Amino acid sequence: MRLDTCQGVCVHTEVVDAVNKKMESEEMLFQLADFFKALGDSTRIRILHALSFSELCVCDLASLLNMSSSAVSHQLRVLRGQKIVKYRKDGKNAIYSLDDAHVATLLEQGLEHVNE
Repeated sequence: MRLDTCQGVCVHTEVVDAVNKKMESEEMLFQLADFFKALGDSTRIRILHALSFSELCVCDLASLLNMSSSAVSHQLRVLRGQKIVKYRKDGKNAIYSLDDAHVATLLEQGLEHVNE
């Protein structure tokens, strides 16, 4: 007998209805899943961790992570697509930073969680 599953069918209708009213739309949850997929790559996490300390250009990130600029640019495109990072032009350089404080908070909380 498994202890980690219900032993019979017993739907708590009132609770299910209350939770259902609070749930986001499926479209919103799909977007959230895509957001977390973008965070589900160790290279992208390394990029975000570096950007949590300072703005960096693509060349800086490539040097820091021992990767090619094109490989870093590819990963940054994925992160930009999810509005996790942003960039600004400075002459010929593209300077990247975290898009907002929410991203930094997610990184901090994630690190706290894995360090527990």
